[in-house]
Amino acid sequence: MKYRFTLSIVLLFFITCGSFTSFAQEQEYYQLKTYTIKNDTQENMVDHYLKNAYLPALKRMGINNIGVFKVIPGKFTISNKIYVLIPFQSLAEFNKLEAMLAVDKTHLSAGDEYINAAHDNKPYERISSVLLRAFSDMPKMKPSTVDGPRANRVYELRSYEGPTEAMYRRKVDMFNEGGEVKLFENLGFNAVFYADVISGDNMPNLMYMTTFSNMKERDALWKDFGSSDKWKEISVLDKYQNTVSHADIHLFYPTEYSDY
Repeated sequence: MKYRFTLSIVLLFFITCGSFTSFAQEQEYYQLKTYTIKNDTQENMVDHYLKNAYLPALKRMGINNIGVFKVIPGKFTISNKIYVLIPFQSLAEFNKLEAMLAVDKTHLSAGDEYINAAHDNKPYERISSVLLRAFSDMPKMKPSTVDGPRANRVYELRSYEGPTEAMYRRKVDMFNEGGEVKLFENLGFNAVFYADVISGDNMPNLMYMTTFSNMKERDALWKDFGSSDKWKEISVLDKYQNTVSHADIHLFYPTEYSDY
C-alpha cells in the first residue's frame, strides 16, 4: 500500500512537471526590430526590402503574422522609424533566422539593393532589437482583425519599466493573476500580445500592443478602462503600487504590406 502511494506521488510529480513544461513551451517569442531612418530615400529602401524580400523570406520559413508599422504623425511626433514585429514559436526558430536568410537565394536577389548597399548610400541609420516572451495569460499572438482604412487604424504599443525586478514582477502579476489582461479583452481592446522583455536596453520592462479602428475608438475605450470597476479594484491594491517607474506610449498605423 505504501509502495503504491509513493508511486502515485512520483507519477503525479512527473505529470505535473510535464504539464508545466508543455505550457511554457506554448509561450511564443517576439522580436521587435526598429529601423531609424533620416529621409524618404531610406524609407523607400527599407520598405522595398521588407515588402519584397524580408517578409516573403520569413513566410517561406513558416513565420507568419508579421506586423510592420510606422509612427502616426503629430505636431510633436517625429515619424522617423519603421517597426517590425516578428513572432517565433521558439528561441531555436529565432536563432536560425539569420543563417536561413543568408542562404535564401530569392531573398538575396530581391533584397540586393538593401543588402549590398554602399556605405554612403545606406538604407537606414541604425537598427535596434528587443526580444520578448509572451505572458502566460496570452501565450499566443492574436493578429488584429480591426477593419477600416489602414491609415486610420491605431496600433498602440506600450512599454512599462519597473524600478526593480521584484516590483516589475508584481506589475506582470497585475496583468495576469490580477486580471488586467482579462479586462482589456472584455472591453474589446483587440490586444495583439503581452510580453516580458527578456533582452533589451531598458529592463526590467514589459510591452503590449492593443489595436483600434481609429483614434476616436481608442480614446473611448481607454476612458472605459479607467472608469471600470475592475480597474478601480486592482489599481488601489498595495502590492501593485509604484510598480512602473517609466512608461512609453507609441501610436502606429500598419503599412500596406503588413500582415495586419
